[in-house]
Formats: sequence, structure tokens, C-alpha cells
Amino acid sequence: MTGTTGTADAWGDPGLFGPGSVTWQAHGDPMMWIAGVRALWLQALHPRAVRGVLQNSDFREDAWGRLLRTADFVGTTTYGDTTAAERAGARVRRIHRLLGATDPDTGERYGVDEPALLRWVHCAEVGSYLHVLRRSGYPLTDAAADRYLAEQRTGARLVGLDPAGVPASRAGLSAYFEAVRPELAAGPEAREVDDFLRRPPVHPLLTPARRLLWTRVANLAYGSLPPYAHELYGRPAPEPEAVTRRLRLTGTALRAVPARLRWQLPPKHIVRAMRRLGPGARPTPCKLGA
Repeated sequence: MTGTTGTADAWGDPGLFGPGSVTWQAHGDPMMWIAGVRALWLQALHPRAVRGVLQNSDFREDAWGRLLRTADFVGTTTYGDTTAAERAGARVRRIHRLLGATDPDTGERYGVDEPALLRWVHCAEVGSYLHVLRRSGYPLTDAAADRYLAEQRTGARLVGLDPAGVPASRAGLSAYFEAVRPELAAGPEAREVDDFLRRPPVHPLLTPARRLLWTRVANLAYGSLPPYAHELYGRPAPEPEAVTRRLRLTGTALRAVPARLRWQLPPKHIVRAMRRLGPGARPTPCKLGA
């Protein structure tokens, strides 16, 4: 099934979104990495959702692998052809069907593919992408932001959600977060994720790199969280204007690196898409209109 924003042409299959979509353009931005870390912090505040992650994986041993697999899934479903995107979604759904978690307080056993949990993970993820990109200066109008969220219903379908039950606008997303807030808490599992993101284990030889790179990424990601998240984690909220300035400076610096160099980093989803569809398919923010 090809998304309505992709149009097959002489070059090949545009996939589920296609070069005319906001998703295609926005997901090529380098600030997506900071947005992805923000999403991890936010997702961890849902006790049932984060429990499903930690009870089914060794988060501390494989956190980087998990982050890279998520990035690969997003890249495949955004820039891959329709077959590759649908296969990636089927693989995720198959894994989720096999996994469950146990509430330590009640003994309740539940599946990690409960719609409410999948919806939280989806909304925290796409909401983080949208928030960080816009706050760091990426040119997205309000109308384009709403288009992005509507397009992401396709991504929600891939992980097993009914698209009709997923927010498709900024107003809908805000209403969703307001409704789910009473369910959020920084329990033991969230604290474990928080501790890891603040002090990830690395080889001693990489300590300077962690200090220079990871600390900046983590501070920006954490600082961009909503105020209620800072309150739940129990640490003072950074000054919002200072966070915005840092996000904009970082976004400006990263976007100054030529895209042709950035896109050569593995797994090269965008490069492969351009080979399939032609150079006119390259993600370009100026393509985003109202």
C-alpha cells in the first residue's frame, strides 16, 4: 500500500511517503538524533510501556543497538520502497505479539502490543521529532506540522495501530498528551533509563568523546522535554529560552555540514532512495510549503 503523498514515477517506487511528503523532507534533518533521545526520556515516563522494554531486553547492554534499530526502522519506512517498509512493519508487529510484561505490584501480565502502549510510544516519538525540529529552526509551518502528524498515521499502522485512533494534528496531539498525563510517573524503570541516558557506559578511551558529544546531546534532549517531564524526573527545568538558543545553534551547525557528507553515513537510506528515484528526490526543507 503506497501512501497518498508518494507518487510512482519512471524512477521507481516512492514508498509509503514519497518526496512530496513532509515526512520525507523532515526525517532527513540531523536534529532527528537529538529528537530520538528526547523520545526515549519521554517514553520512559509511561510505567507500563517502559516496563515492557526493560523486561524484554537488557537496556543497559543494548541501548545503543536499540537506538540504532529504531533509526533504521524510521529510515526504512520513510525512504525505503513499499515492500521494504511493509516488511519492516510486519517484523515489528511479529516481535511485539510475542512479548509481554508483568506489573510487579499487581502481578498482571499484559502484552507490549496493547494499543494504548503502542499509541504512547508513537505519540512520544513523533511529538519529539516535531518539537525538536521546529524549536531548532527547521522551517515547518503550522500547516506542514499538521500534515506531518497526519502522514505519521501510516507509521502508526505499521506498528499495529488503527490509524483512526492516532492524533493527526497538533491540537489532537496536545489533547492526547493532556489526557495521558495522569498515567505518567518516574518509577524505577524510568529512573534506570534516566540514569543510563545521563551516564551511558562507554569504553574508557571514549570518555572525552562522551563529554564533548554525548553530554551535549543528552542535555539538549532532556532540556527540550515538557515541564511536567522535568517535574516527574525531579530535576530543575532548564531555562526554556536558553534551551531554545542551544537547539538553534546546534541545528545551524549540523545543517551547515553538507548533506551529501551526512547522508554517506550508514545505513544510507537517503542515498539509496535518491538512486531509486533520482536526485530530485533529495530531502530539501525549502520544499515544505504551507
